[in-house]
Amino acid sequence: MARVTDPRPPLPEWILECYDRLCTQACRPGAGEDSVPLINYDDATAILAADAELALEQRDVEYALTRLLERGYFYEVEDELRVTSPDKHC
Repeated sequence: MARVTDPRPPLPEWILECYDRLCTQACRPGAGEDSVPLINYDDATAILAADAELALEQRDVEYALTRLLERGYFYEVEDELRVTSPDKHC
């Protein structure tokens, strides 16, 4: 069977940096083994907007979150962003 590849270009490095920063916040120790790492959407936007290293404007933050959701890095449940594959990131 042929291996299916994503025809879309890879995400830009700055969006992947946003993802890493959000995973760091979502993957909190003591949450329990079975819990899914998550972060509130508003908290995620605030974290990214306040990150001096990233230096993003609000529209860039929203764009990054949209792209991460569209690509399946997160899924959204009631204003919470949940890490799709926590075993790979936490």
